[in-house]
Amino acid sequence: MEFISKTTAETQKIGSDFTKTLISKTPITVGLIGDLGSGKTTFVQGMAKGLGIDPRYYVNSPTFTMVNEYHGKKVNLIHVDLYRIEKPLEIETLALEEYLHSGKIVVIEWSEKLEKKLDYEVRFEMISEKERKIEVTPYV
Repeated sequence: MEFISKTTAETQKIGSDFTKTLISKTPITVGLIGDLGSGKTTFVQGMAKGLGIDPRYYVNSPTFTMVNEYHGKKVNLIHVDLYRIEKPLEIETLALEEYLHSGKIVVIEWSEKLEKKLDYEVRFEMISEKERKIEVTPYV
């Protein structure tokens, strides 16, 4: 599936709509690939909304904490950011395997740093300052 988003709200809606396909499939893993500022975290904000996560939680990129967990009405969302990871060995310190089999939805920004194929891959491409191409590829 391919989408063109021209606003933050459109990117969030695409993320929210995407969660409808995931609810019955947990545990599920989603890899996000794209440059800085391409819309990855905005997409995850939409996913959080689609999963019924309390809007008082501010969903932001866990660049420094590396992992954030949000509790939803339907299912929990684990948000991982591998941006700061430089060596594959560092990934082991995050205990990702536990999350991947936890019965939750796990979304991993910069997932190309993993040597593992995930259930879905979402690629973000900046077409212009405001326009993004979002391509969703299922592997399940």
